[in-house]
Amino acid sequence: MSDSFKSTPRTRVKRLHQRARYDRASVHAILDAGFVCHVGYVIDGQPFVTPTAYWREGDTVYWHGSSKSRALMAVEEGAPVCLTVSMIDGLVVARSGFHKSVNYRSVMAFGKPHKVTDPAEKLAKMEAFVERIYPGRWKDLRPVTRQELKATTILGLDLEEVVAKVRTGGPVDDEPDYALPIWAGVIPIRQVLGKPVDDGRLAPGAGKPPRVTL
Repeated sequence: MSDSFKSTPRTRVKRLHQRARYDRASVHAILDAGFVCHVGYVIDGQPFVTPTAYWREGDTVYWHGSSKSRALMAVEEGAPVCLTVSMIDGLVVARSGFHKSVNYRSVMAFGKPHKVTDPAEKLAKMEAFVERIYPGRWKDLRPVTRQELKATTILGLDLEEVVAKVRTGGPVDDEPDYALPIWAGVIPIRQVLGKPVDDGRLAPGAGKPPRVTL
């Protein structure tokens, strides 16, 4: 297996090409840092973009939803998708409006998803999803019922046609503007976990697991 994904006409970054990343390490790291992807597809000529939680296993990104979802049914029947993940890391404040920017990490992938149909594999994928967000949580949960498994559709998109794009660093102003008495720099943006809040209906003895005790 190559360390990088092959560039294609759809994934080749032409403008600001220096921001493109095709190596697996960069693509995987960005996907593993995010929680929500946006899946774009077309139904009857109408474009849709659906935000949904996802997880990665190797070179495949998975997401799930209701088996009655019109979007998932259209996609599982062979509709191609464009899946994106993006995170904003900072506001780049320049000395002119033209050069303002943001620092970001993003991934864009194209392809036709496949449906996970085997019940045992579906259950394993659901466990992987829960464990990815809440490590160690699956063993404490009520087992999934047969009806819940039947009511859930899981789709996977193999990462074959994919590219990452990243911007870091400060503003890049026109050379004469550096002499202007105008502040410029980067305002970082970070996502942090807050203090857990009980749901109000905890059964006696239902203490917080160590993973959610901050």
